[in-house]
Amino acid sequence: MTAPKILAFTGSARTDSFNKKLVKIAIAGATAAGAEVTYLDFRDLPLPLFDEDLEAAEGLPENVLKLKALMKSHPGFLIACPEYNSSITPLLKNAIDWASRPAPGDPPAGLVCFRDKVAVLMSASPGGLGGLRGLIHVRSILSNIGVLVLPDQKAISSAYQAFDQNGNLKDEKQRTDIHNLGSKLATILIKLG
Repeated sequence: MTAPKILAFTGSARTDSFNKKLVKIAIAGATAAGAEVTYLDFRDLPLPLFDEDLEAAEGLPENVLKLKALMKSHPGFLIACPEYNSSITPLLKNAIDWASRPAPGDPPAGLVCFRDKVAVLMSASPGGLGGLRGLIHVRSILSNIGVLVLPDQKAISSAYQAFDQNGNLKDEKQRTDIHNLGSKLATILIKLG
């Protein structure tokens, strides 16, 4: 049986992002459950601000095509996204908007990067809700463009205090919960495969 492929990424570009630390814990869970995980840091794949005039004049930017290729080749997504002003981060929304555009050879609807994909959401935030309000928006957007977003999610509050100096969650239950999100996604993809 071929290992399921999962693309893991965050809605934060910050070097010391809590959400980068969080998704790496979920990656460990997915890998332990038999998945092949690709980690994408958007610092390594910068995207211009979504602009239909740019698209009309020059086509899809090279990094957008790279993003779309990554998304198409991975049936599962592990997504950790901080909450910015009670919503989705501009970085993640911009990536979703670009990835939704049809590339040459794509169907006109352009949603091939999202349809029939399975995703797990998580968040870490300094606030008391742990980014939960932002996850509601991420879930709504992804569900509306064809992603099956699993009901299990986790929001880690008080993020400045939640992680140790090695990037691990201090609380064993939280660490296990995040690890299990990755494991669950891998297990479901194996069953669907």
